[in-house]
Formats: sequence, structure tokens, C-alpha cells
Amino acid sequence: MFLSVFDMFKIGVGPSSSHTMGPMVAAARFLDKLRRSPFSAYGLRASLHGSLAFTGIGHATDRATVLGLAGFHPETYDRAKADAALAEIAANKHVTPEGLPPLVFDPANDLKFDYDTPLEGHANGMILMATDAQGDVILREIYYSVGGGFVMTEAELAAGKNTDPGAPIPYPFHSGAEMLRMCAETGKSIADLKRANEYARKTSDDLNAGLMRIWEVMNDCITRGLEHDGELPGGLRVKRRAKAIHEHLLAERGLNLSAPHTINDWMSCFAMAVNEENAAGGQVVTAPTNGAAGVLPATLRYWLEFVPGATVTRVPEFLLTAAAIGGLIKHNASISGAECGCQAEVGSAAAMAAAGLTAVMNGTPEQVENAAEIALEHHLGMTCDPVKGLVQVPCIERNGLGAIKAVSAASLALRGDGTHFVPLDSVIETMRQTGEDMHEKYKETSLGGLAVNVPNC
Repeated sequence: MFLSVFDMFKIGVGPSSSHTMGPMVAAARFLDKLRRSPFSAYGLRASLHGSLAFTGIGHATDRATVLGLAGFHPETYDRAKADAALAEIAANKHVTPEGLPPLVFDPANDLKFDYDTPLEGHANGMILMATDAQGDVILREIYYSVGGGFVMTEAELAAGKNTDPGAPIPYPFHSGAEMLRMCAETGKSIADLKRANEYARKTSDDLNAGLMRIWEVMNDCITRGLEHDGELPGGLRVKRRAKAIHEHLLAERGLNLSAPHTINDWMSCFAMAVNEENAAGGQVVTAPTNGAAGVLPATLRYWLEFVPGATVTRVPEFLLTAAAIGGLIKHNASISGAECGCQAEVGSAAAMAAAGLTAVMNGTPEQVENAAEIALEHHLGMTCDPVKGLVQVPCIERNGLGAIKAVSAASLALRGDGTHFVPLDSVIETMRQTGEDMHEKYKETSLGGLAVNVPNC
């Protein structure tokens, strides 16, 4: 299955791509199905299962589902309009999506958190239903939010990952080994292969404009995060720290007193700014998920601000290379914390960022693959155990450390010639197997790990 760079990098809303964006997208798809249906609906119901139930409150899954059924979409999300819509729905117990009559929907009664009935396809499952005036179900669909804002119906999940109805692409690599072989045979870089594949589905102008738009939203998110302080919502009383750290770093500039390792604080600061914005429900870009959204932008901004010779004209090369690596991980393993733990989120993000950085620092395809392998290998086994189900602890700091690992991995790879002992494909497969073996309480259910060993309020 071809995964576009714009599949890997999607503009959306926090705090979670799988638990916030995914349910909103699923609800929008259900409304489209309802519009095509010959049946006349009177009301709506929804049930959340697995991880969507266990950490749904902390991830704003209930809010996202209600807003999705009201016609909201992540890419065009407006917080003020959403708040007004939620208040109206709570008062009137109706949603009024465009192209449909007013539909009865009382969030208190018609949205169920089902903790006892996991769905078979994926840990992030939800059922959406339309009913007639008697309350009988006339339309029903199971959706799975499979990470990074990707949503699949039960039938689509059963069809498998290789389903792709789009135009043929010139370089259909499904593994790191195939990718490197195509680079060697054609003399193209990984970004070149990815760009050629994208051109099979869109124009060069659309691709370049879209990539720069992705970076603009990423960079704006960093900037907003560096400008705001105060407590994050959710009840943990976690304070934003990026702004204060940034101010201290700026004050130290030019004093010739800073230790060399202070550069790590810059990377952490950039990453934490993004994830504090995400935790507050702000606009972010999946990279490849919301929970790991800070790693790649922090790495890219570090390169632009601190590495000699860096230029914004090479941002598309960075993003295309990163997307190629992210596509391999998603296709052959997972980017979902509910499926494989945080190794699949921050680990994947670090691999993507390391690959992109190596590419724009003129690394060979072999060095790019090596950098991705190093970064992912040293996140193997990382659990997803958010305290109180919020994307705050340990998620915000973890993105900072992910960025540091990404830069270190790129640096190590660039010091070598690209030959190395463990292939990226082997690490991806190991991550998949580790995710399968990992206990469910460590996979975004908040039933184990830090989530039960620190106070929740």
C-alpha cells in the first residue's frame, strides 16, 4: 500500500492522533455513509472499546467523537466553534451535520465507554450506529483508529495493508532492503524515490506547496509552545516548561559560559513546546502521531538554527526521507501506541527524524538507513503508560529525549560508511514482535507502569 508523505504528516488537533483525530475522522466517514444511505435516520449512538475506552477521557475521545458526529474535521478544527457546538449539543441533545436532518444524540446516554468488550481487529475500536424513531439500529459500522490519524473499517482492516486502488508508482519499495537496492540501481536518493512516487499521484507544485505548509504548521506549533505557560488541562496540574527553558537559553546566548551539552536543552525545548501545545488541544502535525509530534519538528528546527549550511529549501528533502522511513515502519509493524507501545510512536518518530537529518547533512542512502536503524533500535521495548490517560506524563519529556536520540543516531551514522550489523528491517520486525509480546497494560490503557505508580491528581 502506498503511503503518501501527507498520510504520514497530517495537520490535526491534539492531544492524540489515534484517540482524538481518529475518532473524529471515523465519525466524519460515518456521516458520509449515512448521507449515501437509503434509510432516513432519526438518531445516533456510539460505543468506544479497548484503549479508546480506557484512556478516552484523558485523550478527549468523547469530545472528538461528539464533534465528529456534529460535522467537525481535524484539518479545519476551530476550538471556539467546537466549544460552542458542544454546549449546544449538551443543551439540545441533537447534532446537525451538514447534508443531514437534525439527529438525536445525547452524549450522556448515547456515547458509551465499553471497558468490557474489546473488538477483535485492533485495540482502538469504536462502533457507530444510526437509529430510526423507534430506536432500532438501521446502519452500523465498526471503525479502528490504527495510529497516526489513520482510520479503517472492519472490512478494510480485514482486506490487509496492501490494498491500494491508486495510480501505479515507479518505485514501490516495501522494505529497507528494497529501498536501498532501488537507490543503488538508479543513483537516486531516498527522497528522490519518494518524490517520484508522490508525482504519480499529484503535481510537483502541489507536492512542494504541501510540504512547505506541513513545515509551516510544525514550526508555528513550536513558536506557540514557546510563547505560552501555565498549567495544562486534565487535572494533573502539569506546568508548561518550554517557555521558561527557552527564555533561560536565550539569556545564556553570547555569554560563553554554556556547557556543550546545552544544545540538548534546545532540542528538548523545541520538542516539549510542540507536545505541550498538543496536550492543550492545539493544532499539530502527526509525525507520525500526535503523541510523538515533537520529535521531528524539534530535530528539523535544530538543524535549521544550529547547523552551518542548513537552508529551508531542503526541508522537503528532510520530510520526504522521513516519510519513506515512517511508511516502512507503519507497513511492516505499527506506529500505534495502543498496538506496540511507545516504541511505535516516539521510536518511529526518532527513526524518521534521524533519517531526515542524515539526508540533509548529505548522508548516503546507506547512512540514512543506518541512522533510522540506530534511533529505532534504542527505543525497543518502550511502553506507553500515560498517567491518567493524558498525553502529558511521560509523553512531553519523552519527545525531547527522542529528538536528542535522533540527532545522536544521525551523527553516529554520518561518522560511518553506511555498513552496519543490524538492518533496519530487522529492527522493525523486532519492534513488531515486541509489541505483540507486550502486556496490554503497557499499551496505552493506563493500567500499568507510570500510570499506576505515580499520583493521578
